[in-house]
Amino acid sequence: MYGITPFEKKTYDLFNAFHDFEDNFFGTSTFPSCKTDIRDEGDKYILEAELPGFEKEDIKLDLKGDNLVITAEHSTNNEEKDNNGKYIRRERSFNTYQRTFDISAVDANMISAEYKNGILILDMPKKKAPDTTTKRLEIK
Repeated sequence: MYGITPFEKKTYDLFNAFHDFEDNFFGTSTFPSCKTDIRDEGDKYILEAELPGFEKEDIKLDLKGDNLVITAEHSTNNEEKDNNGKYIRRERSFNTYQRTFDISAVDANMISAEYKNGILILDMPKKKAPDTTTKRLEIK
């Protein structure tokens, strides 16, 4: 693999004009994905994922083989009751984001993560290039 490949990116389906309508009306079974920028810094990749409104404890980073899975889950529950204990207003929300990246070109043991101001920043050093020098063997 030559770099980091994101998966689960939604694209417009030219051959199914009602695809977006179906997803919006019925919902999809996949998680929405967070906006992500990836920079190649020569010896490493810098991945920046926007996760506004999440706390550091809401975010999970999992390595599954050559894949990095970023998952963020957040829920809120606001209740306001009157003097009789009846609801005046009750609102709940649950947000989940999940994104998977192919990191076969990354040294997974050296990945470091930082979360500040709603941005998850991953510093991912590249794997060392294999030795490609040619060596001739002597025939005995």
